[in-house]
Amino acid sequence: MAATHAEQGLVNQWRDILAVHARTLCELDRELHRHGLGASDFEVLDVLAASTAADGGSSYRVQEIAERVHLSQSALSRLVGRLEKDGLVARGMCAEDRRGVRVCLTAKGRRLHGEVLPLQRAVLARMLTPESAGPHD
Repeated sequence: MAATHAEQGLVNQWRDILAVHARTLCELDRELHRHGLGASDFEVLDVLAASTAADGGSSYRVQEIAERVHLSQSALSRLVGRLEKDGLVARGMCAEDRRGVRVCLTAKGRRLHGEVLPLQRAVLARMLTPESAGPHD
């Protein structure tokens, strides 16, 4: 059954969104790699930094971070393990649920986040402005 004109328009719009996402993610990875981070690493640091700024140093449960960065809990656990090994985050037991794990930024993580934040925001501005985010043929 052939797609209607409206359906094809939605498919094309979806593919354009995916293309912008893929190009932006590749550019973020390329730029952040110089600092030893990938786009997902930065997203975790950014979520934790926003939490720290909002309430003076709190932490998030792993499942709360997973919801904000759109990673599976197992992928996020591996990522947090790498960030912890690099001294950027610390993990601890969750007081509300002893099975849970809370994650917070370390001083080193806050410094690195502050260094790369302008770079990440510049990539987003460059890649997501209307003139750069359109379809590239």
